[in-house]
Amino acid sequence: MASQGKQSKHVSLALLVACWFVLLSSCKANPISKTEIEALLKWKESLPDQPILKSWVAHTNSSASSPCKWRGIACNNEGSITEINLAHAGLRGNLQNLDFSSFPNLLHLDLSVNKLTGTIPSNIGTLSKLQYLDLSTNSLNGSLPLSLANLTHLSELGVSQNSITGELDRRLFPDGTSLSKTGFLSLKIFVLQENKLGGRIPEEIGNLKHLVLLALDRNYFCGPIPPSIGNLSHLTSLILNLNELSGQIPVSFGTLKLTHLNLLMNRLSGSVPEEIGNLSSLVNLQLAFNNFTGQLPQQVCQGGKLVNFTAAFNNFTGPIPVSLKNCRTLNRVRLEHNQLTGYIDQDFGVYPNLTYIDLSYNRLQGKLSPNWRECQNLTALKLAGNMISGKIPKEIVQLRKMGYLDLSSNQLSGEIPAEIGKLSKLLKLILKDNKFSGEVPAGIGGLSNLETLDLSINMLGGPIPDQIGDCWRLQSLSLSKNYLNGTIPYQIGNLQALQDLDLSFNSLMGGIPPQLGSLSDLEYLNLSNNNLNGSVPTSLGSMVSLISINLSNNNLEGPLPEGKIFWSTTLEAFSNNKDLCGEIQGLRPCYASVIKKGGRITKSKLVVIFVASFVGALSLSITSVVIFLFLEKKLSRNMLKDESTSNRKNPFSIWYFDGKIVYKDIVEASESFDDKYCIGVGGTAKVYKVEIPGAQVFAVKKLRSMAEGIESEIIKNFTSEVAALTEIRHRNIVKLLGFCFREVHSFLVYEFMEGGSLVDMLCSEGATELDWPTRIRVVKSVAYALSYMHHDCVPPIIHRDISSKNILLSSDLEAYVSDFGTARFLKPDSSNWTTIAGTYGYLAPELAYTMVVTEKCDVYNFGVLVLEILMGKHPGELITNLNSSTSTSVPFKDVLDDRLSPPKSLKIANELALMQNLALLCLRANPQSRPTMRSVCRQLEM
Repeated sequence: MASQGKQSKHVSLALLVACWFVLLSSCKANPISKTEIEALLKWKESLPDQPILKSWVAHTNSSASSPCKWRGIACNNEGSITEINLAHAGLRGNLQNLDFSSFPNLLHLDLSVNKLTGTIPSNIGTLSKLQYLDLSTNSLNGSLPLSLANLTHLSELGVSQNSITGELDRRLFPDGTSLSKTGFLSLKIFVLQENKLGGRIPEEIGNLKHLVLLALDRNYFCGPIPPSIGNLSHLTSLILNLNELSGQIPVSFGTLKLTHLNLLMNRLSGSVPEEIGNLSSLVNLQLAFNNFTGQLPQQVCQGGKLVNFTAAFNNFTGPIPVSLKNCRTLNRVRLEHNQLTGYIDQDFGVYPNLTYIDLSYNRLQGKLSPNWRECQNLTALKLAGNMISGKIPKEIVQLRKMGYLDLSSNQLSGEIPAEIGKLSKLLKLILKDNKFSGEVPAGIGGLSNLETLDLSINMLGGPIPDQIGDCWRLQSLSLSKNYLNGTIPYQIGNLQALQDLDLSFNSLMGGIPPQLGSLSDLEYLNLSNNNLNGSVPTSLGSMVSLISINLSNNNLEGPLPEGKIFWSTTLEAFSNNKDLCGEIQGLRPCYASVIKKGGRITKSKLVVIFVASFVGALSLSITSVVIFLFLEKKLSRNMLKDESTSNRKNPFSIWYFDGKIVYKDIVEASESFDDKYCIGVGGTAKVYKVEIPGAQVFAVKKLRSMAEGIESEIIKNFTSEVAALTEIRHRNIVKLLGFCFREVHSFLVYEFMEGGSLVDMLCSEGATELDWPTRIRVVKSVAYALSYMHHDCVPPIIHRDISSKNILLSSDLEAYVSDFGTARFLKPDSSNWTTIAGTYGYLAPELAYTMVVTEKCDVYNFGVLVLEILMGKHPGELITNLNSSTSTSVPFKDVLDDRLSPPKSLKIANELALMQNLALLCLRANPQSRPTMRSVCRQLEM
């Protein structure tokens, strides 16, 4: 027995040793670990050297060589790699040399937010156990590989923010295999956002029964939303914003369990199904920037969970959804720019979590309710452009987090609450275009964070409070068109951040405070139409930032200061004063400026001054008489003088440039207007680029010469352009530097615009230089110029040919209105009949049956121009469709130039959508229904 036990003991020990050797052998021969190591190292070698992969080094020691200890690598108990996570690592390179087939146990692959380029390799489909894949926020391109269909265990897929192209359709699934047979049924999160994916969303996507989130936003998907999405019974988040989807919202959506539905910025139309109100778990509903019509779903907050609700910039009509009144969960509400009706004091309740609400530009009535005080978290209240009446309730000043209060363009009356200064966090206070009376409350001085204050177009009286100088962050201050009196507070000079100051059209008295000269950032200063007296402070001459000044219609006297703005501004900015003098044409010269050091004027200089003044005045008088005689008498060719007469010196037929006659210089520099210098040809003139040595470059618009025959219409256009451009000066209107009217050469001289015409830029490969912010700036510049011509000139000037060929661009792509040959002064005591003028494709429709010119013709031109700027081409077909249809709505995506990427900033998208809506208003067939250019500018400034 003892021997048997001993023998058994030896056998057991032998078996134990044998097993140990087998296990050891097995470990040493583990082929998976070695293959995985080699695959990772091979991929590393193909990438640029980067610190993130420093730990990826092979060692002779087997335990040290295990990739399980490398950065971003995790393994299972058997030592096989299950996770590669290098997210947010700054990783550079591509995936082409990563052999995915070497990782049979990989479950998690996250390479998001890196700098990877190239395509997604097709062998990624060999990761048969993969559950999580995130390649988002890289620079990957190409198409999604078909092999993705083999990833049958995938629960999350992210390839957002890349440059991947191609369609999400049957190419993903070989041999026509349907989605329901691919294993995508287990997919929990399917994210393809912020790529360049396109095409239609496949109907088969409705077979992914286990989808919880479907996000296809920021792509180019087009066509209708597949109704089959309504079959995704587990779907809670559907994110389709920033695409080109069209058609209607499927009614089947009402059966889902959605908490988030984002359809913002598409081409969707029709009415929103009332069944959306059945979504009792809805938290986020975004419908803005589409072409929806009809009513909003009345039970949109039926479940009482709605937090974010946006439906702005559509064509919704009818009442505010009744369920919103008791929807206390609301945090953000944007319903602006629709045609919603109702009463603001009856249709809205108390929202303790509300931070932002914009109901501007609807048709809401009623009064402001004191209940707004209950919204203690409110930071923005925007109600502009409605029909709200009554007073501002004092309770509003209890909203201590308020940063933006816009109640403009309503019918509010009464006094501005004296306690307004308690809103210490207020950044913008816009109460313009109402019926407010009383005084500007001194409490406004407590708004130390205020950046914009606009109380214009009201009935405010009394003095401007000195305390306004305490609003030290103020950038824009407008108190124009009120009944303010007293003096301008010198404390305004404390507002060092001020860029725009408008105190025009009041009854202000006294002198202009010299302290205004310390406003180093001020760009726009308008003190016109007051009762100001005294001299213009010399300190204003040193304001290098100033680009526009208007001191007209006051009682000012004395010399204008030395300074750029006082040399470049036209007479109009200083007209109708008591006795101003200066170097601006039209003002009397300041003789006292020619003084010897001893303080006396020399007799010789005085004689020179009188002679120069007399000659200058005589020159201008004779020039004007000669030109207008040509126009009125319509001189024929036989009235022209012979060649000998034309050669005689005529100093009154040209302007002077810095004291030097440049007529000869222009003719010589252009080699008698050789065609090689020609940069543009019109019906009555050619434009030449002329560079005079030692001087600047000019654009010279030369009329047809006598030899070619000058018709009366050419002379008429010439005189119109001279008359218009010598009356106006605006930063966005091309500057006329001089003109010459001779029998041989008659031309106008302008500042040269390096960027050429807008139409040439839009039609060229350089159109992409006109990005969305630049195009927005161009639209605003033209709008400001037209508003100035229509509303700030006396009499108003009508351009009559606003088109892309007459908008010039500077080297920095700043826009300037040009070509005033067809411009007319709008005289109130005249019929204003005229012949039809303008460019085909821009003409207002009323000109087909009347020849009465009004400013609304320019407004129509502007509407066409805005659509052309947004589309990158003339909107001919679109305008034809508008004229032939009762609908005045156009899908937002239809007016965006497809050569540019869609706007990624919501602010830019908002501005573009607003411009589209304004353009459509400007294109209304009835001229009286079109907005004024002043109204257009007001909306563009918001």
